[in-house]
Amino acid sequence: MHLQSDICIIGNGAIGKTAALGFAQAGLSVNLLSPPAGGGGVVVVGDDWDVRVYALNHVAQNLLSSLRVWDALDASRVAAVNVMQVNGDGAERAGQLGFDAFGARVGALAWIVEDRNLNQALDAALKFAPKVRTLAGRATGIDAGGAGVTVQLENGDILGAALLVGADGGQSWVRGQCDIGLDYRAYRQRAIVSNFACGQPHHGVAHQWFDAEHGIIALLPLPGQRVSLVWSAPEPLAETLLQESLAQLATRLTQWAGSVLGDLSPLQPEVVKAFPLSLIRPHAITAPRVALIGDAAHVVHPLAGHGMNLGFADAASLLKMVAERGPERDCGDARVLSRYARARKEDILLMQLATDGLERLFSSDFEPLRVARNLGLNLLNKMPVLKRRLISQALGRPS
Repeated sequence: MHLQSDICIIGNGAIGKTAALGFAQAGLSVNLLSPPAGGGGVVVVGDDWDVRVYALNHVAQNLLSSLRVWDALDASRVAAVNVMQVNGDGAERAGQLGFDAFGARVGALAWIVEDRNLNQALDAALKFAPKVRTLAGRATGIDAGGAGVTVQLENGDILGAALLVGADGGQSWVRGQCDIGLDYRAYRQRAIVSNFACGQPHHGVAHQWFDAEHGIIALLPLPGQRVSLVWSAPEPLAETLLQESLAQLATRLTQWAGSVLGDLSPLQPEVVKAFPLSLIRPHAITAPRVALIGDAAHVVHPLAGHGMNLGFADAASLLKMVAERGPERDCGDARVLSRYARARKEDILLMQLATDGLERLFSSDFEPLRVARNLGLNLLNKMPVLKRRLISQALGRPS
């Protein structure tokens, strides 16, 4: 069969689904291609807490609200981040930097949302989007020309569109088919993720510790007296952490948090996962008739928690550029794609430089550098104008 649509999206993650929903609500027809169902991934059932969570900023919240998805989330499983407390390293943890929603004049700095909660709300919305055709299959080839783009499927079907959107993750097949080169850096770290109960209320505070020896530890607030761990640990330490019991990991975290959160204990059932960390910087995010969004367009270190937010900003920007294309141009017009690439260039570059630079800075155990970075944290904490600029960037809005 030849299935024609205005937009073809490859990828079954939250960013691809959001883009599909946005295009459909703008009156465009969409073919959303997902890979065949497999047995991988984290299985979450019942009321279990998903270990994969996202700290969504105001760009993501605004986009999801405009698509009527935000209010469809299970609000009882969403936690607002009211304060972000960053701690340096050294014997006395001398460096500290704090951000708060009151100082930023917003209701919350971010919201912690489980992957399952987000995808369930998107899936429900897509069921009521008549212009979205969801397909399961494997693409084997792309042919982009002046009149449009076609995607050949393994079963012989062909998907035709004016624009192909690659939302298929860091190892993007679409990006590879377009011969887009990339810069790659393996951080030799793994993100250890799990969830814990805490003995004392967290008051909506997200805690982060930078340490040259142990990596970057983040404890993010979940509803109730619960926190979600994202520990960017060097490979040897990651191996040790994964071999230990979660009770041992909870003891480690209790020592890091001190008296702030009380004793930590694993949530039941006990689940821990690990993800390798890397920097992936494609040389372009567009090709003829093709646009990349989400991890297909950039993969950054999770220390700032903004990888998913960059993806939502990609989707919002692409939706805007297509909506403003004018009646004389189709969705995949070269000028539309050029405007999208220009609009996203600065935001992506700044996040890549910031996350990679901070990882390099805090991974060094050179003592003079350790002293300097802690002094830098303290100095920045006393500079309200610069702090407001950083908060505005994190929130995804002009300063």
